[in-house]
Amino acid sequence: MELTLLGTAGPDGLPRGGCPCAVCALALRDAARRPTAVLVDGTLLLDLTPGAAFAAARAGHSLGGVRQVLLSHPHDGPAVDVPAGLPQPGRVPDGRELALLTGHRVRAVPMDSPGTGYAVTGPDGQRLLYLPPGAAPAGLADDGPYDLVLADVVGRPDGVARLRAAGAVGPTTDLIAVHLDHDVPPGRELRRRLAAAGARAVPDGTTLVVGAYEDVPDVPRRTLVLGGARSGKSVEAERRLAAFPDVLYVATGGARDGDAEWAVRVGAHRERRPGSWRTAETCDLVPLLDEAGPPLLIDCLSLWLTDAMDSVNAWDDAEWGGGGERELRRRVDELTSALRRTRRTVVTVSNEVGSGIVPATASGRRYRDELGRLNAAFAAECEHVLLVVAGQALRLR
Repeated sequence: MELTLLGTAGPDGLPRGGCPCAVCALALRDAARRPTAVLVDGTLLLDLTPGAAFAAARAGHSLGGVRQVLLSHPHDGPAVDVPAGLPQPGRVPDGRELALLTGHRVRAVPMDSPGTGYAVTGPDGQRLLYLPPGAAPAGLADDGPYDLVLADVVGRPDGVARLRAAGAVGPTTDLIAVHLDHDVPPGRELRRRLAAAGARAVPDGTTLVVGAYEDVPDVPRRTLVLGGARSGKSVEAERRLAAFPDVLYVATGGARDGDAEWAVRVGAHRERRPGSWRTAETCDLVPLLDEAGPPLLIDCLSLWLTDAMDSVNAWDDAEWGGGGERELRRRVDELTSALRRTRRTVVTVSNEVGSGIVPATASGRRYRDELGRLNAAFAAECEHVLLVVAGQALRLR
């Protein structure tokens, strides 16, 4: 089964007409995208967009052989003209299956917002799933992974998480991001965010062979996200796991009863997390790294270090010189060794404090130095290391 992406943008295209934002300003030439529409084996058209016939011609195809046009979502604005010779577009009721004379079978998949997803099985058994913009599946049959999935990865990463939880997206599924809007700058930043979800984007006009081997982005097992205060490091870490189900969020800061400011910060973090994530408040990280389970998001190492230095009374010079330093080194080695051998996907957050003002106290300087050592030790064990500055993620490794 072969499909051609006549467009890969959201319903308004990219750049949006008259939009002054920075992303739209960058979406020029090869970065420009038409509203998403997919031509399957030259006979099935998923979503009809303005200029579809011209887009097909540019990709070396014709719409002359199309026998079925299906819409996936409500189309706002003026009605799209149906090119001469094309059948009138329609939608399949949720749960119903349409059998085409070409041997394709199309099943309508219910969504959690207005729209319809389409599971298409080709004459030779290849399977693809196409989801509408801004929507996630409301229910999926447990019939194994699809060969190829076209979904709104940027807009609804939780939808991808549902697909993974249901087994519809597996390790070999080619996950293609479509309905791309102006939420993420094109180019390197878009590729980086999609790779974290195990997805990729392709230019308009690309033809894909369903079931053919593709170099699916390899999601790093261990990632360290560094940054200063309010740099966006926690948001970046959470974004990296938003497309995965059953994430365990490990909060190392504890509850801090009576601290209203801390409660506000914790509440803001909780509101950002998907409802399917679980939370554990603990600094006992080694057992979590050693056991099997879903991905871990550890936020953060700097609070873990505070707890560890408290426990060895590192703030007292006599205690520090009399064995506290040696005990802290042992704990850091134990933690980094657990990270090295873990089988889980782990994203860890930590503060980068060594580039600012030199602390006025000896204990503050001691903490700064130990956190620098801890970050370096953790980074040495991670496949992916990011530094977040002003909300922008810089790849260090």
